[in-house]
Amino acid sequence: MFANAVMNRRQLLRQSALAGGAWSLATIAPKAFSASDAPALRYAGHLGAFNPSRTHFPSIIVGSGYGGAVTALRLSEVGEPTLMLEMGQLWDQPGRDGKVFCKMARPDERAMWMKDRTEAPLSRFLWLDVIDKSIPAYAGVLDRLNFKHMSVYLGRGVGGGSLVNGGMAVTPDRSTWERMLPIVDAERMYGNYFPLARHMLGVATAADELLENSDFYRYTRVSRRQADNASLHTVRVPNIYDFDYMLQEDQNLVPRSAFAGEIIYGNNAGKRSLDQTYLARALQTQSFALKYLHRVDRFWQTEQGQFRLEVSELNSFGDVVTRKQLSCDRLFLCAGSVGTSSMLVKAKGRSELPRLNAKIGQGWGNNGNVMTARANHIWNTTGRHQSTIPIMGIDDWNNPDAPVFAEIAPFPTGFETWVSLYLAITGNPHRGYFSYNPQTDDSELNWSETFNQESIRMAKSLFDRLNQANSTIYRSDLFGGRRTFAEDFTYHPLGGCVLGEATDAFGRIREYPGLYVNDGALIPGNTGVNPFLSITALAERNIDEIRSNDLG
Repeated sequence: MFANAVMNRRQLLRQSALAGGAWSLATIAPKAFSASDAPALRYAGHLGAFNPSRTHFPSIIVGSGYGGAVTALRLSEVGEPTLMLEMGQLWDQPGRDGKVFCKMARPDERAMWMKDRTEAPLSRFLWLDVIDKSIPAYAGVLDRLNFKHMSVYLGRGVGGGSLVNGGMAVTPDRSTWERMLPIVDAERMYGNYFPLARHMLGVATAADELLENSDFYRYTRVSRRQADNASLHTVRVPNIYDFDYMLQEDQNLVPRSAFAGEIIYGNNAGKRSLDQTYLARALQTQSFALKYLHRVDRFWQTEQGQFRLEVSELNSFGDVVTRKQLSCDRLFLCAGSVGTSSMLVKAKGRSELPRLNAKIGQGWGNNGNVMTARANHIWNTTGRHQSTIPIMGIDDWNNPDAPVFAEIAPFPTGFETWVSLYLAITGNPHRGYFSYNPQTDDSELNWSETFNQESIRMAKSLFDRLNQANSTIYRSDLFGGRRTFAEDFTYHPLGGCVLGEATDAFGRIREYPGLYVNDGALIPGNTGVNPFLSITALAERNIDEIRSNDLG
């Protein structure tokens, strides 16, 4: 199964062993990237930015998500030789269906990271187990890490979470930001770094023609009307999707992606993921290289002050092909909230970095995520076809007792369901922490089941008002066990290495000069909105300082 793509991947792995695993896009001129560029970017890659035998780099970045991509571009554009290590695949090769990614409704081995069955956020429909499918275990694009009382969805591949998220690029309320990270100058964030992040990511807002007229956004208009009935405020939400491309999708002039049920297992067109923006530009500099299917197993600091990393090179089935050691002067941990926090907690627990401070692993939150669904009246159809790209939310964040920002989410089944689905972000104040378990030699997330009840309470306050105003009820068939709220997973992990607590004011680990964190682990648990724009802007701010004062 998926034989052609597997053979291509194996060929790439063999080339990586010979050429150092680096690739570049030097032939692509700097410009604003659009959806139409995506095939060229994905197939233009070639190997060899650095000497293939090189094992030491001035800077190494672990992880290729938003923080890592920002760090890569800003280091490489000033000529800092930089290597990025990514555990997932480079998603540039089509499968047997001619597409790089599979559809939500027809998952195959490309869907999940090393699992033999998909683990979608909706587990049932009409109480039937018809959503998740058995698949071959493979290095797929979406992972779900299942901790006690909380599961976390992560992107696996070059581009990290940008490959699998809904693309909602929301700037948080300024007062929320100031309470969350008072150590950060809000004036500079909102005057400089948020606008820069929006520009670099290609953030845009859907045209009225799509929102008001497209059959694929009927579900959004239904939820907006019902929110109006409950005197709840709805807002347009910007996105990294190319809405010019989507207008062509609506007219059936181009291959459909958002209009073809593509999202949590990747989009084949239209979406501006990081491989088309920050990472593509970094690869043009000739100071940047990337090794994918490379997992960092452990790291430590030598007596000379360098960092040494033990790295396993994997194949597409998770087997270790080779083990190697690399070293660097500066190490940037950008593996995401869970990845970065886990790596540091393990390094401390193993006494590889014994001087790490007591705040490492602390301050983790799920961004208050909770999912729910409502049953509409038979005459109030949400649409047989639905766009997978959300463009509107219900904003009740200023509610002092139950702050909620609720994404109006799609449920793209290909048939009418009469379901209104929501992913809510609540003001849940609870925080968990990571700890090291010597018996398993792994990190554990310590999160109480009682913490989840606060998210449910806040979400229920809003959605009870929606149901009362529209004479509707909750759906109890989608999440298992007749539950009406799914509070046991998150798309938005944050914290674990909080800025100004575990690090200095710019992500430096004080106890180990040359060690940095520059990703969502720095944000203490909750942004009030979808967090990737905040992660990007904060990473821009941090690397601006580090690049000015720490290189040389």
